[in-house]
Amino acid sequence: MSSVSTDELYPIAVLIDELKHDDVSLRIAAIERLSTIALALGPDRTRSELIPFLEESLDDEDEVLTVLAEQLGNFVPYIGGSQYANVLLPPLESFAGVEEPLVRDKAVESLNKIVNEMSSNQVEEYLLPLVKNLTTADWFTSKVSATGLYAAVYQKVTSQSKGGLRQLFGQLVYDDAPMVRRAAATHLTGLIPYIDAETVVADIVPFFLYLAQDDQDSVRLLTIDVLIAVSRLLGPEVVREHLLEQLKKLFADKSWRVRYMVADRFEQLALAVAAGDEMVLKTHFVPAMVRMLKDSEAEVRTVIAKQIPGFCQLVGRESVLEDILPCIEDLVNDPSQHVRAALATKISGLAPILGKDLTIKYLLPMFLQMLKDEFPEVRLNIICKLELVNNVIGIDLLSQSLLPAITQLAQDKQWRVRLAIIEYIPLLASQLGMEFFDTQLRDLCIAWLHDNVYSIRDAATENLKNLTKVFGVAWAKATIIPKVIEAGSNPNYLYRMTSCVAATTLAPVVTIDVIRDDLLPFLNNLAVDPIPNIRFSVARSYETLQRLLLEKAAEPELDSDAMVEATTPAPDEDARAREVRVADVNEIIRDIIVPNLEKLKEDEDVDVRFFANKSLQAIG
Repeated sequence: MSSVSTDELYPIAVLIDELKHDDVSLRIAAIERLSTIALALGPDRTRSELIPFLEESLDDEDEVLTVLAEQLGNFVPYIGGSQYANVLLPPLESFAGVEEPLVRDKAVESLNKIVNEMSSNQVEEYLLPLVKNLTTADWFTSKVSATGLYAAVYQKVTSQSKGGLRQLFGQLVYDDAPMVRRAAATHLTGLIPYIDAETVVADIVPFFLYLAQDDQDSVRLLTIDVLIAVSRLLGPEVVREHLLEQLKKLFADKSWRVRYMVADRFEQLALAVAAGDEMVLKTHFVPAMVRMLKDSEAEVRTVIAKQIPGFCQLVGRESVLEDILPCIEDLVNDPSQHVRAALATKISGLAPILGKDLTIKYLLPMFLQMLKDEFPEVRLNIICKLELVNNVIGIDLLSQSLLPAITQLAQDKQWRVRLAIIEYIPLLASQLGMEFFDTQLRDLCIAWLHDNVYSIRDAATENLKNLTKVFGVAWAKATIIPKVIEAGSNPNYLYRMTSCVAATTLAPVVTIDVIRDDLLPFLNNLAVDPIPNIRFSVARSYETLQRLLLEKAAEPELDSDAMVEATTPAPDEDARAREVRVADVNEIIRDIIVPNLEKLKEDEDVDVRFFANKSLQAIG
């Protein structure tokens, strides 16, 4: 062998040594580089030497086998193409039978990848025996892995072989081990789309009926998705004929886990089984919905609450009012906060279904009660969805009904309640619009700047920033900034301090002009405040504003009416505009910020001097 060849193969020898190394991490790293070995060896030697070597390495740590199983799924190009794909099957078949689920899952995933690259003849010759071996193995692990291969193999075999595969799958469905039946129920859903309707009725429906009556609830709950998959293929009428009776049993299953799965798929089930048949909906599905809304398990009530609007669109308004709405009223007072939170996310969806008058009569009282819920997520979820109600009853009625409750919460004696409302205000503002906000909520937001609790004042400044993002810079300049500046002359130094913080907080979301014309003059006035804490706060703000000004100068200008970039100019025009902005900003820093910091650097208070020096150093 030439020296060049020796040099080329040296890394291969190193990697093979690493595959035998005692250190697990080194073996994993070597396996992750298997493609390097394969490329160097070439397809022939990879098939004749590397793959047999890997088969001898099957007795290893689970972490190593997991990586190896994954790598083999991508190995077809390195062994000479799909015509040699069968070479990869023996090690993966062994992996499919090991005890560790992660290894088995990766092996099945890789086998499915290889099946997709193989021809139908190859699948018939090599994969059918493999699937049969796994299906008829003594140990459950192989059978579990087999269930994940049927869908991919079924698509590529002859009609005669398909019949044999269905019979083999039936053995897994009727297996004694619950783990195997569970895997069969899981993967039956993926197999159904590739089977014709007549065969589904003859072969698959019996599988479903057997699994749906399994003594293990972990198996029964998986049959819900099987039923939905069958219905997509057969249509509602055939499903009602063959599966409705079993579905009624699942509605009232003794296991809450099964009822939970039914509740989670309730709207899909209604569409699958009762689409176009109002009598079936009223006779079977509405009573089932009512039972689940009253279920003894909070988890079931939580998940069925999320199905309310979708299901109510399928049934008539009469059924909603007579049967479902009384249950919803009970859920508003449910002892579980998670149930109430789930209901709050969906209850607004009933407004378009009920219409204006019924929404005002039935839903608004529930909204008012939930807005006062002790659990913050409930209140948030109601506010998040107010737009749906607004579209139905109009902003005037909505504000008349709900605004008093929001205002009351905003002034609650518990500061944490006030804090929660502050956090919802930007969302509420985006729902209700600028005009309504200015007349009803703006003064409330300004008043929070004067709250006795620091956390409220701090949150109020952030709230103003978020409102500016919603309504735009022009709105902030005309509405918010004058109020902030006015607060800067308050006799209470804490409020003056808050106004300084508010000005700095607003700076990132306003334009250079607003910073220069409004915020900097305001801070300059505070720079001579008699309270040292305010003066060093101003010194710190100067550093922040200087950095923001430079950042804004380098970016496209903002539209003054909204927090969006203006129309992109031509490159040369943009470059010129940027140069002008940078020059203007440097002038602002040189003529306004630096002179004021120089004065503060000579302040009598040591903390003021410290922060002034720090800001000057940052400016450079």
